[in-house]
Amino acid sequence: MENLFEAPEPLSFPPLFQGEAVSGSTDPFDKACASATLGCDSGLLVHNVTPDRLRAAIVFAPEIPLEQAMAMLPTCGIGFQNALGALAPPEVAVQLSWAGDIIVNGGKAGRLRAAASHSDPTVIPGWLVIGLDLQLIPRSSNDAGLTPDKTSLIEEGCGDVSPLRLLESWARHTLVWINTLSEDGTAALHTEWRGLSIGIGEEIADGGIFVGIDENFGMLLRQGTTTNLIPLSSLLEGENP
Repeated sequence: MENLFEAPEPLSFPPLFQGEAVSGSTDPFDKACASATLGCDSGLLVHNVTPDRLRAAIVFAPEIPLEQAMAMLPTCGIGFQNALGALAPPEVAVQLSWAGDIIVNGGKAGRLRAAASHSDPTVIPGWLVIGLDLQLIPRSSNDAGLTPDKTSLIEEGCGDVSPLRLLESWARHTLVWINTLSEDGTAALHTEWRGLSIGIGEEIADGGIFVGIDENFGMLLRQGTTTNLIPLSSLLEGENP
């Protein structure tokens, strides 16, 4: 039986992706941001896979303004959904939230996050990093079943899914959607995302009804008689100059 956490051979990533493993407490997201700041190549995929978590981050070098470049967040989300959908049992449902949550059978199993070289939505960023953080097993032995809004892969019947194979698959499926976005624009991405998303038509925690997204995946939030736009770039993390 394959050891789910040790690759029998080097991990295989598609063209344009270069893997870099980190270990211990090193956060791949922080490492990717630091590498991007120093000028690493686009496509660097930093990863740290442990028995309890799969964490990874991809560095991009956009050629379009930040607000349009933020489409990489739902692109990577769709890539992950497709990857886990291909490896998990057929009864496992994988969905995405606008804010980057990864929902497996109704519970939050992980999230996607983003950082960029700056936060000006109208300016091309020097780099953009999309991170993945996925819970493989319950956070503690006391957590299983006690937090129905949170879950892990093993709790949802995905114990036989190799995190390493899932990481490779994420890269491959994400590249497919990057190519689709580059060649055909956002139409197909919008259609795919709507079919996987949760929360549209529902009230959000801060008040207002999430009625849909604009062309750049910004949230359209209806509050009373007014519909406001919350740009996807509002999800960026860190102190970006």
